[in-house]
Amino acid sequence: MNLHHLEYFVAVAAELNFTRAAQRLHVVQSAVSAAVRSLERELGAELFERSSQRVALTAAGEALLPKAVATLQAAREARDAVLGARGQLSGTLRLGGMPLAGLLDVPGLLGRYRELHPGVALRVRLSPGGSAGLVDGLLTGDLDVAFVSLHERVPAGITARGMAAVPMTLVVPAGHRLAGRGPVRLADLADEDFVDAPAGYGNRDLGDRAFAAEGVTRRVVVEAADVATITGFVRRGLGVAFLPEFFPLADPHGLAVLPFQGPPARWTLSLAWPARRPPGPQVRALLDLVDRHLGEYLSVPAEAPPA
Repeated sequence: MNLHHLEYFVAVAAELNFTRAAQRLHVVQSAVSAAVRSLERELGAELFERSSQRVALTAAGEALLPKAVATLQAAREARDAVLGARGQLSGTLRLGGMPLAGLLDVPGLLGRYRELHPGVALRVRLSPGGSAGLVDGLLTGDLDVAFVSLHERVPAGITARGMAAVPMTLVVPAGHRLAGRGPVRLADLADEDFVDAPAGYGNRDLGDRAFAAEGVTRRVVVEAADVATITGFVRRGLGVAFLPEFFPLADPHGLAVLPFQGPPARWTLSLAWPARRPPGPQVRALLDLVDRHLGEYLSVPAEAPPA
């Protein structure tokens, strides 16, 4: 069974779209389609249901996917073991990230990693689906490790190491009725419209959970993925926003930032990887770097790693 065929199959299974899978793999779509058809002929079963509207895994595809991911990982580990025996650390580290300016100097951290391990190719990808999308990438084998914001519990199949926790703040228009007040609570916000990140982002999840725990329905009227857009809508009076304290406001004019008391109290940052297998040497090298030098790149006190 051709490893490239399995790699193309896994990419299509992750994207459920042949065009996006080809873009992810940096190949033409016809190559992806041909590889999947060849794999289906070899296995004697269709792996995807295809129509003009959608692509979906068949029962055979669902059965193959975890085995294909494990096979590709085993091949990478075999290659890494040989290189490790020769005293080299090479291969690829596929890292998922999110905007962390003001909290974690990711370029500095990865620059240090490159200096220590120049033979490792770094592949860094931001997820349009927030932390939920990054977790999906870890579970499908598309990512080796990711910076994520998780709350309440770690998803099944994921191992996470806490790195930092920062307070949440409330951002309101400068003329808002709450501007200039001290700490605010959920009870002060029952009638407010909100501007927030889409579902799947850590700060959105934190706010939704807090309001649900209080039995209050929150009105999110505008969704935006980046802080500049969120605060732009807030400045124009379309709503208020929960943001972690570390997010820098590129233009604070027309805004008031208020401390928040009670839930949602703290936004967390973790480094996560798949639990189904031990971390590979590239991930272990990153974990070692974080353990030894995180304080040099983090703007708040680091959480102690588990004993």
